[in-house]
Amino acid sequence: MKWYDNRLVPWVLPIFIVILWQLLVQYKIITTTLLPSPLEVVDAAIRLSESGDLQTHVLISTQRALIGFIIGGVIGFILGLINGTVLFFERTIDTTVQMIRTIPHLALIPLVILWFGIGEDAKIFLVALGVMFPIYINTFNGIKNVDRKLIEMGNVYGLSRGKLFTNIILPGALPSILVGIRYALGVMWVSLIVAETIGTDAGIGFMATSAREFMQMDIIVLTIVLYAILGKLSDLIAKLFEHRLLKWHPAFRKK
Repeated sequence: MKWYDNRLVPWVLPIFIVILWQLLVQYKIITTTLLPSPLEVVDAAIRLSESGDLQTHVLISTQRALIGFIIGGVIGFILGLINGTVLFFERTIDTTVQMIRTIPHLALIPLVILWFGIGEDAKIFLVALGVMFPIYINTFNGIKNVDRKLIEMGNVYGLSRGKLFTNIILPGALPSILVGIRYALGVMWVSLIVAETIGTDAGIGFMATSAREFMQMDIIVLTIVLYAILGKLSDLIAKLFEHRLLKWHPAFRKK
């Protein structure tokens, strides 16, 4: 095993950045009015944890993100599935979906507020809309790029349409679908960050907005760190599913 295969190696750079950040603030190269030190951010996290506010806001944001991800993911997967497998739907639906996909979903915030108000529905809608397209495009392309020779071989062996899909098409498209899920998880948190600035009274975005009004730089940076941690955890879970579901794939076999 090479040295860079060690599981601790990916964390060397983040740890170095945190140490450098602490030293720059400690020696007043960067003032705390511009950027608080890591220790101040940790202290803010401990303070909010003791009051229970941190856990409450993180839980609410996570719930919003997951609900939006499930709704958008299911819609994107179904659209990619039917457009990728049925030529009629590809011809009639795909162009419309691609046109809508090019519209920045966060630019729709004024419309979303008019449609849904400033409640939970608006936030979940924005997250779902952001998540839907990465999963759609990767599912669609994954199905379209399945080796045609394998499909022909399945037909030769007399596989039914159901078995052809479950045994050849879906496994062949799965790597692309999982890439779409990983990308969508990143979009999920980006969408949520913006969505939580829309008249909310709870969530990580609410913490950031409230801290900005009172110039609490330590809490503002804490919210950024929380989004980064949640994003990394989401990616780790997605990678775990990749390795579990793609054991047969050469790129995911343990060496």
